[in-house]
Amino acid sequence: MKTLQCVLFLLSFSLQAQAPNSFIDLVFEKDLIPEGIAVDIQSGKLFINSLKHDKIVQCNLDGTDAKDFIQRKEYGYLAGFGMTIKGDILYALGNSLPKDNNKSILLLLDITTGDLIKSYLLDNPEFIYLNDIAVSNHGSVFITDSETNNIYTINPSSDHLEVFYSNDEIKHSNGIAISDNDKYLYFASYTSGIRVLDIATQKLVNQSNEHKGIDGMKFYENSLITIINSRRDASENGVYKFHLNKEQTNILQQQKLMPFRLPSDIPTTFDLVNNSIYFIADSQMDMLNQQTNEIIDASNLENYQLIIRKLESAD
Repeated sequence: MKTLQCVLFLLSFSLQAQAPNSFIDLVFEKDLIPEGIAVDIQSGKLFINSLKHDKIVQCNLDGTDAKDFIQRKEYGYLAGFGMTIKGDILYALGNSLPKDNNKSILLLLDITTGDLIKSYLLDNPEFIYLNDIAVSNHGSVFITDSETNNIYTINPSSDHLEVFYSNDEIKHSNGIAISDNDKYLYFASYTSGIRVLDIATQKLVNQSNEHKGIDGMKFYENSLITIINSRRDASENGVYKFHLNKEQTNILQQQKLMPFRLPSDIPTTFDLVNNSIYFIADSQMDMLNQQTNEIIDASNLENYQLIIRKLESAD
């Protein structure tokens, strides 16, 4: 009997070791409603921002030591959207909720101290909604505006946010990614699918397609890793990989890497570090009335869970 138990234990351990996914329970407030996420692998810290509470929280990658990174509305922060880390800087986007009289902001924060390095505020009579962000190897910033057809950047001369590119063919872009050689930008457009922009010439180099419903998107080994969360058929949602051609300008095929835990789950953005992706299993965004910034039914809120998916070479 002991021999059988030992064999079963070793088999169980082996299967767990081979499992590509890890699930980490998080202990933040249930009404956090997370959107942006970023991982600092050097310090082993996870950063998540909040749609509901206009702040950024942090914890260790095992879920311990959960606390605020910046307090509610600190440095003028707004409801949290896309985030990314480059070097020692956390780039964090925010927008006003409710949407009336909207303002948008980009904060650059010291990843160790939380101190403000720089803030960029957009208070424009036209409706702007900064959604997601990509930063090049040389520090150039590119930001989608999910309400218009504009892509924003920081003008190094004026040190202000301004429109870098505008085209109706990328209208309502959400996720954004940049190629490893800083040559191409990839937009997840609500209207025309995944579009590819040559940064130097500012020309779209691929055609409209049906790769829609994408939220977060990252470039990875000549492919795009994405979270699809808004297909009409919920069974089609999940984590996907879009394989690119050698020139990185066209999509050759799509591959579903994993489904969500439940069809009703709504993960949003994710981070990709050292061949692993990190995302919150369910943002519970459907529990937030974005017009009033109120929780619809607090009794249905649950604790959050971090999913870590290791990308194998076969993916």
